[in-house]
Amino acid sequence: MAIYLDHHATTPVDPEVVAAMMPFLTDNFGNAGSASHAWGRRAKDAVDTARQQVAEAVGASPSEVIFTSGATESINLAISGLCQRSQADRRQLVVLATEHAAVVQTCEAMADHQTVIVPVHSDGLVDFSALKRALQTPTLLVCAMAVNNEIGVIQPVSDIAEMCHAAGALLLCDCAQAPGRLAMDLHAWGVDLCSITAHKCYGPKGVGALIVRSGVRLTPLMHGGGQEGGVRPGTTAVPMVVALGACMARAAALQPVDEARIGTLRDRLLTLLQAEIEQLSVNGSLSARVGGNLNISIPCVDAATLMVALPELGISAGSACASGTPKPSRILKALGLSDEAALCSIRLGLGRGTTAADIDAAASQICAEVLKIRAASPLWALHQSGVELDW
Repeated sequence: MAIYLDHHATTPVDPEVVAAMMPFLTDNFGNAGSASHAWGRRAKDAVDTARQQVAEAVGASPSEVIFTSGATESINLAISGLCQRSQADRRQLVVLATEHAAVVQTCEAMADHQTVIVPVHSDGLVDFSALKRALQTPTLLVCAMAVNNEIGVIQPVSDIAEMCHAAGALLLCDCAQAPGRLAMDLHAWGVDLCSITAHKCYGPKGVGALIVRSGVRLTPLMHGGGQEGGVRPGTTAVPMVVALGACMARAAALQPVDEARIGTLRDRLLTLLQAEIEQLSVNGSLSARVGGNLNISIPCVDAATLMVALPELGISAGSACASGTPKPSRILKALGLSDEAALCSIRLGLGRGTTAADIDAAASQICAEVLKIRAASPLWALHQSGVELDW
């Protein structure tokens, strides 16, 4: 029985989203920049509608929405575009230790700026004392993601924003994992820049947006057109933009019911696993966490080995962007896990289509394979004999 539990890596495209974008792949093929005729006007109207849908879903104004190819491009545009306009006395970039690689690597690529990594506590939440110390140096930008892609922990964005603004810094919030999982209100949160992507919330891959608060100015990374206010030039991908608007509107509308149902299923999965797997531990806060995420460590069970043994179960060992790298998760290491514990950790991501039957079957498969792997483990045999091991 094939069961997909990797919704943090990507989600299936909602049929209603497909239906919304299809006309713009066929009959309504106009260029949104050619508003002098009916074909172009239909395309422009569809783009305007999508911009409004995205803005309403995240708590922003339509004029603050810039369409991109996805969250990674949005992050690069935000950081690089801001750094190119930065003042000489604000050359520090502050990044939480659990940020996505797109944020960390883009900041580190800014040669004229210094990147400071701020630690998190063992539950994955920001260390405010360390953040306060970092902000004593004039800072251009702080990067803090709303929902972590590996451990599902929700950062206190409003509190971070307040501290940033008091120090004269801007806040970039990677919200790729937030739509459909959180009730979003960027204006209320105090976020200055926000990245989103469609494929994390039941839309297609290859389209996203950067939300830029009114008054914040960026230098374009590309040149050659006036689209997206000149900040992100290039012919608008109308079908993809329409899909982004549709999936964001659906995510916002369904979020309260989806999150409650999925959270209940996640708790059921954890209970079933804990009942059969000795020494299982949850990585990151379980209370400040989105409902669909479960990241667990299982001592003496290598995550890669477990995944190979479960080919019909869609699970992962961490970020999809680093899934080919046989290294301990940087995120889990930031929480204080040892290399061994991090390599024995798996991420389970529930989604809109996950059922109770899926949960029961997945738990049964995982437990059975864990018992098999541990039965062949000398370390686990030592533990069973009474030897205390430092996990």
